[in-house]
Amino acid sequence: MISKLGEKFTHLFQKYMPNAFVFAIILTIVTATGAYFWLDVTPMKIIISWYDGFWSLLEFGMQIVLIIITGFSIALSPIVNKGIDSLTRYIKTPRQVYFLIVFIGMLLSTVSFGWIVITCVLARELALRVKGINYPFLVALVYFSNGAWVTGLSSSIPLLLNTKNNYLIETGVLSEVIPTSETLGSNLNIAMIVLFVIVAPVLALIIAPKKKVAKELKDMLKANNQTEEVVSIKDEALSTKLPFKTVSDTLNNSFLLQLIIVAMGFTYIIYHFSTKGFNLNFNIMIFIFLIIGLLLHKTPMRYVISMKRASSNISGIIFQYPFYAGIMGIMLFTGLGEKLAQVIASVSTIDTYAFYAFIAGGFVNFAIPSAGGEFAVIGPSIINAVKEIGVGLPQSEVTSMISRASMSIAYGESLTNLLQPFFLLLVFPIMGKGINIQARDVMGYLVIPFIVFFVIQALLVVWMPL
Repeated sequence: MISKLGEKFTHLFQKYMPNAFVFAIILTIVTATGAYFWLDVTPMKIIISWYDGFWSLLEFGMQIVLIIITGFSIALSPIVNKGIDSLTRYIKTPRQVYFLIVFIGMLLSTVSFGWIVITCVLARELALRVKGINYPFLVALVYFSNGAWVTGLSSSIPLLLNTKNNYLIETGVLSEVIPTSETLGSNLNIAMIVLFVIVAPVLALIIAPKKKVAKELKDMLKANNQTEEVVSIKDEALSTKLPFKTVSDTLNNSFLLQLIIVAMGFTYIIYHFSTKGFNLNFNIMIFIFLIIGLLLHKTPMRYVISMKRASSNISGIIFQYPFYAGIMGIMLFTGLGEKLAQVIASVSTIDTYAFYAFIAGGFVNFAIPSAGGEFAVIGPSIINAVKEIGVGLPQSEVTSMISRASMSIAYGESLTNLLQPFFLLLVFPIMGKGINIQARDVMGYLVIPFIVFFVIQALLVVWMPL
């Protein structure tokens, strides 16, 4: 019954959900219209705010591009392919793949948001080797599996709260940092981790499509007149050599040159973690992926070829990220986001503030699909409301309330990713390569997980002790 309901939601999304870029355009118009009718701002102010925000995610967008192609490059190495071949000796049925992908994906995402790339690679390769997998459903599961990032080491809101002299302290919203023991190490967050790592894989099995005729990756490739790369990277590198010995070919295929760079890279990686602790940000992650890729591909020419293959499907990220940044600009520079947070905060009580923070995080995420950016817009208003509610209480209790509200915003922000296709842009460059697949083919499968997790998470943020 539940799997049939998932298929019905998928049919509805296929019928009504537009392309991800059209979704961004519609969201831009809705946000601009909301700012115009709700706030005392002129159309020109809205357009200027849109433009000013348009370029604010360029660094983030470039980081996403690099983390995808450097991670995909590693996946194209012979050693990784051999490892996946070995794994398929034990994973032989679609249901085993569904469970494994969600379980591993959730674990990986607790380490870093960007490690969804590894889950994508594993899922695609298993889809090529295991018969009967419904590939659009598998893509949905990969997207779903990244939700646990909000509970882990790369969760931006708790990391911000624990950063000395952050903008909340500088503006007087907070008087001191809130340690991660109050956020990531709280009982609430541990319960969320259990929800993601234990409950989510089981839920994947419950909602798995029951149709005998599955939309398999191999069939989708054939239908699109595509085939997986048959020429190995090593063979393609050798084919670029001239028929006579040259210095250029010697340099292009030199293992020694690449080894020197790899040695320099690993030296810095060791230095980074020995001096800064387990500080795993996007930049160091990209650097690690790059150095590992250089090591696995052995020569400069092989690495160049691997990166060329890995970069063939990233156009969506390059041109769509600025449009979402423009939406964020409207929310931020017109005051729309702050106004919305104030309205939500005004109806909060000591019993309901966490739930309303959860709702606010989820709602604003449609316009600002960046946890850090969203918290900058609505966080101060929510925290000030919590401080007013907590007047007369001990400071330690108020701090706990602020921690709960902040994490509630984070959980809501992460959850509503299941209803909007923005971060599918991380998944499609790898899993959509060579096939015709759109957000509408995937998003319907995520409605039931959204409903289930909304109910459980709402109960946890309100009732679970910190």
